[in-house]
Amino acid sequence: MTRLLALPAGRRTKWIVLVGWLVILAASGSFAGKLFSAAENDRIEYLPKSAESTAVLQAQEAFPQGQVIPAMIVYQRDGGLTAADKERAAADAQRLTKEFAPHATAQRPQVSKDGKAALYTVPLAATGDEQEGEVILDAVDGMRERLGEGSGGLDVKVAGPAGLGADEFLIFRDMEFTLLLIPVLVVAVLLLLIYRSPVLFLVPLFSVFAANQVGSAIVYGLIKGPGLAVNSMAVSVLSILIYGAGTDYALLLIARYREELARHEDRHEAMRVALRRSGGAIVASAGTVGLGLLCLFVADLNSTRSLAPVGVLAVGSAVVAMMTLLPALLVIFGRWIFWPRVPRAGEAPHASRAWTRVGALVGSRPRAVWSVTALALAACVLGLLSFNVPQQTRFTETPDAVKGQELISAHFAAGAGNPVDVIANAGQADAVRQAALAAGATSAQESGRAGGTVQMQVTVAAEPETAAERDAVKRLRDRLHAVPGADAKVGGPAAIEVDMIKTIQRDSLLTIPLVLVVILVVLCLLLRAFTMSVLLIATVVLSFGAAMGISTAVFEHVFHWTGQDAQLPQIAFVFLVALGVDYNIFLMSRVREETKRHGTRQGTINGLVSTGGVITSAGIVLAATFSVLVTLPVVGFAEQGFVIALGVLIDTFIVRSLLVPALTYDLGDRLWWPSGLARGRVERPRAPGRELAPEQRG
Repeated sequence: MTRLLALPAGRRTKWIVLVGWLVILAASGSFAGKLFSAAENDRIEYLPKSAESTAVLQAQEAFPQGQVIPAMIVYQRDGGLTAADKERAAADAQRLTKEFAPHATAQRPQVSKDGKAALYTVPLAATGDEQEGEVILDAVDGMRERLGEGSGGLDVKVAGPAGLGADEFLIFRDMEFTLLLIPVLVVAVLLLLIYRSPVLFLVPLFSVFAANQVGSAIVYGLIKGPGLAVNSMAVSVLSILIYGAGTDYALLLIARYREELARHEDRHEAMRVALRRSGGAIVASAGTVGLGLLCLFVADLNSTRSLAPVGVLAVGSAVVAMMTLLPALLVIFGRWIFWPRVPRAGEAPHASRAWTRVGALVGSRPRAVWSVTALALAACVLGLLSFNVPQQTRFTETPDAVKGQELISAHFAAGAGNPVDVIANAGQADAVRQAALAAGATSAQESGRAGGTVQMQVTVAAEPETAAERDAVKRLRDRLHAVPGADAKVGGPAAIEVDMIKTIQRDSLLTIPLVLVVILVVLCLLLRAFTMSVLLIATVVLSFGAAMGISTAVFEHVFHWTGQDAQLPQIAFVFLVALGVDYNIFLMSRVREETKRHGTRQGTINGLVSTGGVITSAGIVLAATFSVLVTLPVVGFAEQGFVIALGVLIDTFIVRSLLVPALTYDLGDRLWWPSGLARGRVERPRAPGRELAPEQRG
């Protein structure tokens, strides 16, 4: 293992490593660029096979029109529709249906009771493949082009599932530029500020770029090969995690390399020592994050499960690039790459004044420090009392389809813009219709028959994408399931949302405890201290709760988003616990190393002071890269980015800098139980030049 780690530091092998990476980059370039176009954002693709709405989608394939995505066309005039408006709506319905839904019969526009709006549906055929988003977008764009924006006081909008899907697909497609460019700029600026060197920042920046290209190419291959289902969220996580985690690993390695350059004349030897002493912690922390993300494999929801291989590949690509390409480049360029602050052999180590003061505070009043920080974080957790899972606000902006839905809701039955699909035995069609109306539906219209089954479109009396709509779907299912011999199933967009939330909640009950157990086992193996491992897990969970509590208040009172994404707690928990423990591994690995020489209390202060600057820089970089998600116009993405970025900052500046060191200092040797360090065993100082590497010590 030691020889393998030292490979990029060899006088000849460094060139072999560089050439190997250049060949890999040349081969992977064309595939990496296709990843965003291969992402699938259709929520239908991520439902478990056991979901009732999935069964409805499968049953719809037997009907002549197949699966249908309705586009709702609404016309509205404040003073009331004129005769010309109504004639235009009727003509448009014939023209658009003939052009965009030739399999269907054109509907007669329905005029609202107040006479101010007219509404009809164009049922677009679903393709059921990865091109469906483009097909629906082209159709909706075509309809909007032919209809125009309206004039003379008449508003015309394309809404419904098709309109919303088209707007959502366009947003996802445009995210590629944001997610490819902004992380690069963020990392570049932060590295310039951290190193204050016009050239050094380019080396880690190129290394993380290389890692991102290789990781993207591999994920693209998995999509096209085994058929891995990956949406834009997973692609976003891939790039952001590579840039964030990769830069963190680079900061840690470069900091240790700089230390060793002050001790060794030969830069190759300095790098060999740096890789040996920091490589173990970097690989261990990456492995911890990877194992934490692998726990998502047990999820039933495909969109959650896909984050497991994507996240593991992201961390794997980052750690491989930072442990091979980065050190090879640093050794090739030599000491001058640090200009203008070039490290010289024999230089005295420079201790940060800021972190020396933090260490002094922790050492002088440890109990007060950990008590105050723990209570402050616990108080922030109280914000979770207002947490509300059903999310109503989907976009940070107001796309055209949402404006159309607002018009529909103002003049028609609340659920007219988002009908529910029902499949049942044809012989019980009348009983099913009556049961639907008895469950509170405002209408239930038959839309086709095939193979002894009937399909109905049911309008529920609730606003689309609200908790009330989901409750209406549950009531409808209860009523229809009770109809004897009907074998009725309820699907459609609202039912899909119900099934997704139910699956996410079930997955959370499985994945969250599993993540805790896996990471606890990993920490025990790395630190060989059960008590310390439990302490670290507890502080990270507290940090997660505080981040969620603060974020919930910000979402409601600052951003004015109604409700939270159902996946937010699960995904944020996995990432924050894994990444939070990641930083604690960096800290406690150094503390353990120092404890062997100086005892727990002095070792804690030494470890805090020596790693404070670089780990804090790493936390800022990781938080900044995840905050890129906040700039995206999708509320679910923005919420994930905000919570994770905030959680990383809390973990960096409070948990890792104050809470954990203060607890370690106060509780002392007992935290290392059952290892020998719990008995206060300290190594004797070794003669200069005979110091053993950390992995060689007992």
